[in-house]
Amino acid sequence: MFEPADPVVLRDGPQGVGPVMPALSRIQTPLRRQVFDHVRAQGRAARADVARALGISAASVTATTAELIALGLLREVDGASLDGREATRGRPPVALEIVPEGRCVIGVKLGDERHTAVLADFGGRILADAARAASPGRRPLDELLDEVEALVADLRSRAPGRTAAALGIGLPGLVEHHAGQVAWSPLLEGTGIALREACVARFGVPVQIDNDSNLLTLAELWFGAGRALSDFAVVTIEHGVGMGLVQGGRLFRGAGGMGLEIGHTKVRLDGALCRCGQRGCLEAYLADYALAREAATALGRDPRQSQSPRSMLETLFSEAKSGHEAAREIFARAGRYLALGLANLVQMFDPGLVILSGERMRYDFLYADEVLAEMQRLVLPAGRLPVRVEVHAWGDLVWAQGAAALALIAATDEALGA
Repeated sequence: MFEPADPVVLRDGPQGVGPVMPALSRIQTPLRRQVFDHVRAQGRAARADVARALGISAASVTATTAELIALGLLREVDGASLDGREATRGRPPVALEIVPEGRCVIGVKLGDERHTAVLADFGGRILADAARAASPGRRPLDELLDEVEALVADLRSRAPGRTAAALGIGLPGLVEHHAGQVAWSPLLEGTGIALREACVARFGVPVQIDNDSNLLTLAELWFGAGRALSDFAVVTIEHGVGMGLVQGGRLFRGAGGMGLEIGHTKVRLDGALCRCGQRGCLEAYLADYALAREAATALGRDPRQSQSPRSMLETLFSEAKSGHEAAREIFARAGRYLALGLANLVQMFDPGLVILSGERMRYDFLYADEVLAEMQRLVLPAGRLPVRVEVHAWGDLVWAQGAAALALIAATDEALGA
């Protein structure tokens, strides 16, 4: 059931980052990439440990690591204290680690209220971060790119002399990752927008784009609770409701890269209006704008007042904690819809772990015991063990860290000729 979680750490040492890949997920992955990814995931690794972990010969490891050292991607370091083992005689032990300063990447998370960015080295260590307020509402592409450019300028001013090898960008909406297009986003005017092409033209570096929920899933896969898991799901509740899924140690996006939009699955025919323009979406009963819409009525506020959804929700939560019956019912109703959405997720994908994440998870009514019990009740049992649920109330910086992981994948592909 529910388990509290330690926070994702923005690492500043030679610690491992990236998924600790199970053997099956390495099928058809080039050996050079397997070795590189293993060393980065471990932080430091001896050649003998690499051979054992990947199930390959010592000669193969020696030849492959020699190539990676020649490319300036790996380096030898003192391995005397590797895994706590001390040398007692003979040659000093040697370990391998990533050359972190060889390449840097930038990760950007675009949001409804705030944009955030991080600069990371090739080993995943965060070197600098920055944040700027977002312009309200939907705007033309050029205006959004102006906001990104200003944010990146702020970031670079905090780490002068660093050149980015790749840029990862995440935003809410329907994002075609492989095509580099945004089918629809609450941040952009129009549809079918070639965001990646426009970013490459503006910033002059390779760019990868993705749905923001996928970014948070990548953050868990690279830096957090999902590093050693082959199958898990992340459900995000903020201004919208999103989902990310890892299967076989890899991020699953669907054929067109726009799958897993759990927030826009229908939970009630002809139901509440969603910001996507359709009715009855799960998001229309869970997202902050949906709760704020009901809060205005429950608290007797004029919905035309300029109070932000965030401020309205804080007031609603405070009233619910104080015993205000209508406020408590709003959260209880949202919790029932969340239980329904999670039960559908578990029924379809059977994940080993479900992570509930996002700033709105501070509202504990959404994951109260009765909500999770209702989720388990709605799932067909058939001998199934209760699904494990964790709650991570992250801030925006972790989403940007996931965008950095997206950029690291692209930069690694380029460095290794993939």
